[in-house]
Amino acid sequence: MQLLGILAFVVALLLSVMVHEFGHYITAKRFDMKVTEFFLGFGKRIWSFTRGETEFGIKAIPAGGYCRIEGMTPRDEMPLGEESRAFYGATTTRKLIVLGAGSTAHFVIGFLLIFSIFFGVGVNALLSDVTKVAPNSAAAAAGFQPGDKIIAIDGEEVTDWYQDSQAIAASGGNELTFTVLRDGQEISITAAPTYLTSEKRYMLGVVTKIGIKREGLLTSVKESGRATAVLTRESVKALISLPTKIPQLIRQTFGDEKRDPNGLVGIVGAARVSGDAVSSNKLNNTERLGTFLLLIASLNIFVGLFNLLPLLPLDGGHMAVAIADEIRAFFARLRGRPRPAGIDVNVLTPITMTVFAVLVVLTAILLIADILNPVSLNL
Repeated sequence: MQLLGILAFVVALLLSVMVHEFGHYITAKRFDMKVTEFFLGFGKRIWSFTRGETEFGIKAIPAGGYCRIEGMTPRDEMPLGEESRAFYGATTTRKLIVLGAGSTAHFVIGFLLIFSIFFGVGVNALLSDVTKVAPNSAAAAAGFQPGDKIIAIDGEEVTDWYQDSQAIAASGGNELTFTVLRDGQEISITAAPTYLTSEKRYMLGVVTKIGIKREGLLTSVKESGRATAVLTRESVKALISLPTKIPQLIRQTFGDEKRDPNGLVGIVGAARVSGDAVSSNKLNNTERLGTFLLLIASLNIFVGLFNLLPLLPLDGGHMAVAIADEIRAFFARLRGRPRPAGIDVNVLTPITMTVFAVLVVLTAILLIADILNPVSLNL
């Protein structure tokens, strides 16, 4: 089962990469930019086919993918007669759309995966099915029985027992009318919740079960949007705190310090956690699937944000260059001057290589840490 979870993670990761690159591809084609290659992986070509002007295929090293858009810099030569299709000749708005489409795809994937949890898989929730009636309670006196399902309180339909049951605590001890489904028949039960000093609130005296609940379409969309926003906010916090966690990661990698589950985790570590989630004996099948989907959704949202950092060679770095070009053009217009030549990213190669080297070192440390001192979530 653990191997299955790891393989599922790898497949999900590769699909995420493919969708990321497809975001670049579809928007570049929409703006008539020349796209010559769309590959999953790097290195030696294993298999490919050509459709139109674009070669699609798979390469030997499954460590990402790329979409080759011609004319990324002014130095790139374009085929005769197709100079207007170069990326660098597009408007700033179009450049930003193409560059940002990859990260947008990650956010869409994250949202859809979370939506599938709420709408299809279901989440653990407190249900209104009565499993136990406390002796000498208001519920016992009113005639509640195990097996009853509370479907309405004072005529208001129960859709979320966790929220709707707050009417009991807010009753002030006044009588409430409960519509109950018992043996397929609807009956009405009137009960006045009693105040329990130990709980400091009014209670009915029933225990309801915890089960899997699937939300309706509109509620799933709303909750998925809320969950995506929360994960995005947490990912922003993680990115801000990333530099401060590197020393801790080094201690955990080369020392005896235990890995922090909330610390940095590499691809190998994430794959291992996914394997643990799928093979966990503490979770049922629905919880395993939900946990796995949430992990993949979280990863996509984090990667989407990370890719927007204004650092070359990330997409965010290229977006920063495009925005800087537009700012320079704006000030040139104010001074009545012609639009200046675009910034050649080749000039920024030293910065690009420095950032790339830092990322390679961090990736290597994470790989070693994930192998020698893996993260455990106790799933």
